[in-house]
Amino acid sequence: MKTFKMISFQIEQDGVDVPLIDGITINQENKEKTWILELLVDQQYKQHFKNFLDTQEFFDVRVTITSMDNEPAPFTVKVLTIEEIGNRLSILLKGHIRAVRLKYAEQLLQSLLEKNLTKEELLHEFRKGMKERPSLRG
Repeated sequence: MKTFKMISFQIEQDGVDVPLIDGITINQENKEKTWILELLVDQQYKQHFKNFLDTQEFFDVRVTITSMDNEPAPFTVKVLTIEEIGNRLSILLKGHIRAVRLKYAEQLLQSLLEKNLTKEELLHEFRKGMKERPSLRG
């Protein structure tokens, strides 16, 4: 197994960026290629994750691992457990990394090109987006 620090977490279907108090990502390195993700988040996200727990549906997320400079990795996961720890939640997810993905920079550039920005605006927004990593669809 390999464990990585989770830097950011985004639920793709609704573009929700979930601010992390802490988080880890574990590659189980098994034949099923299973990954475990554990997030420590504020209580305000309880109902959001409880809906996924109740339905046991898989959903797509993007996770930045180790450094904000890394491209967000796409996963398909489901919620295994939600545990209250004081006024925080520990959310345990299990799933798989999606093999086919666009590079973040390519997605960002594509979304900016669709806005018909000037060259100066495009460069400014691209630099800003690469630093801040806004939510992207796709």
